[in-house]
Amino acid sequence: MRTRSGVRALQYIAVICYLVFLGFPLLWLISSSLKSPQEFASITPSLLPKHFDLSNYTDALNEQGLVRGLSNSLQISIYSTILVLIVALPVSYALARFRSRLRPLTNGWILVSQVFPVILIVIPLFMILRPLHLTNTIPGVVIVYMVWSLPFALWMLQGYVAAVPRELEEAASVDGAGRIRTIVSIVMPLLRPGLIATAMFTFISAWNEFFFALVLLQDPQLKTLPLVLARFVGAEGQVQFGPLAAASVLATVPSLVFFAFLQRRLTSGLLSGAVKG
Repeated sequence: MRTRSGVRALQYIAVICYLVFLGFPLLWLISSSLKSPQEFASITPSLLPKHFDLSNYTDALNEQGLVRGLSNSLQISIYSTILVLIVALPVSYALARFRSRLRPLTNGWILVSQVFPVILIVIPLFMILRPLHLTNTIPGVVIVYMVWSLPFALWMLQGYVAAVPRELEEAASVDGAGRIRTIVSIVMPLLRPGLIATAMFTFISAWNEFFFALVLLQDPQLKTLPLVLARFVGAEGQVQFGPLAAASVLATVPSLVFFAFLQRRLTSGLLSGAVKG
């Protein structure tokens, strides 16, 4: 009995330490966003601000076009997530259900594409998009994000589709349902946790992406949120710590809201997708 109590106490301690490890950077970020410039210049830093200073949030919203960058990132993330799901669902279903010689090659492409450094493909990608007039445009960035996220989405959804019993589809076929009706009415409701999990990872990937947007977008009005945050670092390396921390807090809020809202479904999606792969 004592052994179980001791093990449980150690588990709680480990969980608390893990939560502190994860939450401390966010706590420090929020605290820094409320500090005055004088506190940043202090030799002895403090965890909590001595005087709450909201001017950092005012500067972040007014000086660097943070709202415009937030809107651009939100549009790009939502559009790319929707396109990835539209393309990935039927393709992953075909890869999981139909046996062919192309399946090993497709799975190999999915794995290999994940190890490509971005720096190797960004210049050829730019040369492809420029004649199509897709550089410096929101649709061009959406297409790039969709193509970049698609292999990972396919890899995730294959596991979820494989976890759906074939007997359900066979029963629907006996009742006269076609392939499309079976996918829409039988498979998709069972894949809802997997679709939510895939959508969340795709959204966060597009939300945080920096390098593609840096190369493809030159118009200041089209800059995404990561590019706007980079403006708080001056050309000579001078950092506006307060406004940067405030802007980072505001940039973190949407992803935290999404994860908090879909936490239960996301967790069940991850567990169901891990059954088969």
